[in-house]
Amino acid sequence: MVDDERLRAGNGGPGSTDREAAARGEQGQAAASAARGQDAGVGGSCPPERRQLVRFAFYRIQPWWRGTPAEDRERAKTAFLNTVRGFSGRMLLRSYSLVGTRGDCDFLLWQVAQRLETLQEFATAVLSTPLGPYLTLPYSYLSMTRRSIYDIGDELGDRTLIDPGAGNYLFIYPFLKTRAWYALPKPERQAMMDDHIRVGRKYPSIRLNTTYSYGLDDQEFVVAFQGDDPAEFLDLVLELRESPASAYTLKDTPTFTCVQCNLRETLDALGGVGQAARDTETASEDGWIEVARMAEVPPGARKLIYVGAEAVALFHVDGALYAIADRCSHARGPLSEGEVADGAVTCPWHDARFDLRTGVPLDPPATTPVAVFPVEVRGEGIFIGPRRVATAAEAAGLAAR
Repeated sequence: MVDDERLRAGNGGPGSTDREAAARGEQGQAAASAARGQDAGVGGSCPPERRQLVRFAFYRIQPWWRGTPAEDRERAKTAFLNTVRGFSGRMLLRSYSLVGTRGDCDFLLWQVAQRLETLQEFATAVLSTPLGPYLTLPYSYLSMTRRSIYDIGDELGDRTLIDPGAGNYLFIYPFLKTRAWYALPKPERQAMMDDHIRVGRKYPSIRLNTTYSYGLDDQEFVVAFQGDDPAEFLDLVLELRESPASAYTLKDTPTFTCVQCNLRETLDALGGVGQAARDTETASEDGWIEVARMAEVPPGARKLIYVGAEAVALFHVDGALYAIADRCSHARGPLSEGEVADGAVTCPWHDARFDLRTGVPLDPPATTPVAVFPVEVRGEGIFIGPRRVATAAEAAGLAAR
């Protein structure tokens, strides 16, 4: 949080110092229908569904790049890192290595954005780096989030917002159903989906992210599973192959086994690390990053931003700026779409209420705090610092006040 007395440092953040912006925030939309519109006013009505655009970009480095001078390789990697960081706040991005798991691609950049133009700008920026001439793109899949047309149960979530977990591995494949599947009565399809869900519940450590590509790309879905044990994923897929719905699969290849790494590690896995010092991927010397400009978040407005792999809701209310994790700790609802009053935000799904300053839940059904981020203004830039989650003791004390 930062208040408006020319927005002095809030939430215990350090004093303001000018530095080059690491990123500039991009207008967050509350729904697909408002993709080109303005930020929703605080306290305004929220649309029933917000969607995100998702791109899985699989890159390969040309082998002769490894034979270039070590200094050139290091400069190319550093420029690539800085370019990617320039999109911080505008999109969610995770990097994965495929070195040793496939022979036709080396790394994945999993991208989530509110606007298609952001994905285009990012692709252009990546290819414009010194590493760009050495990169090819053997596979690229475009998709969107949406609610499932089947009854999948509340425990599987709304599926309109990507919320990457902490799994060490990501298993991805494009997916096509046969036309015969769509000709079946919906109750019959629902019964087979129920069987799929039953099998999936036997493997709770495997998390599924399904996105949709109808009319956007050649596949109908992109299926991405996160987990920590490849053996469990193998067993899950084997069991799913024996299910009735499997007979209606037209295509589910190629399959990609991806190892989560930070971006520097992903690039170093390409080879030719040399003696250069490894980059720890801190956003700046003090760990603060610029996520928006003051003009983008006027009083009474909100903005959805991305910090690394986390979606963050930025609110400007009652003369103060607050940054709070976007996902409700109860059922992962989007707090950026919630109503704000009396220093708290209410989740639009089940009415859990959270203190904007501390992230502590004030009303059920939520019982676990969400992360908050200190905010300060430097010049016209809005910066946020390292995330913090209240401890159980702190939460109990704050809730009792």
